[in-house]
Amino acid sequence: MKTDIILCGVGGQGILSIATIIGEAAMKENLYIKQSEVHGMSQRGGDVQSNLRLSSAPIHSDLIAHGSADVIISMEPMEALRYLPYLSEKGWVITSSTPYVNIPNYPDTEVLRADLQALPNVISIDIEQLAKDNDIPRSANMILLGAAQKALGIEFSKLEDAVRRVFARKGEEVVDANVKALGIGREAQR
Repeated sequence: MKTDIILCGVGGQGILSIATIIGEAAMKENLYIKQSEVHGMSQRGGDVQSNLRLSSAPIHSDLIAHGSADVIISMEPMEALRYLPYLSEKGWVITSSTPYVNIPNYPDTEVLRADLQALPNVISIDIEQLAKDNDIPRSANMILLGAAQKALGIEFSKLEDAVRRVFARKGEEVVDANVKALGIGREAQR
């Protein structure tokens, strides 16, 4: 088993929380894991990207080569497109459909949408609206993770257990909101 994952978005959207949960689930599966992170700016609004590599065999590098990512998980559609050169031919893009417009020359959203729809394997969902509709506005990132579950090849129950462990120190209400979000994402990608 080998899964190379690129996680991307904008600072403050919860990309690193997604990486932590995937890593926690992978470790419980006794998988090898390597991760590298790039923070564009140390404040909210800068781009954030993480390479996450999972394997049943030892991993020698934490970086993903062009054309070899199995999955791109993006909290923002423009960021998903930015990392397409890394995606393998059979790779999946799982992205939020809602732009995070933080620059004056942000691309036209219809062009972004068309570029995403042209891909062979893409799941694009409005995680922000789903989060609001379900009274879990701070858990949009977990909705996206739930939508990515099948592409990751990690059992849903393993991700759910990881969410419980990672968020346990924040209290039962936070755990419940994030577990709920994970389930909403799983249902939304079907």
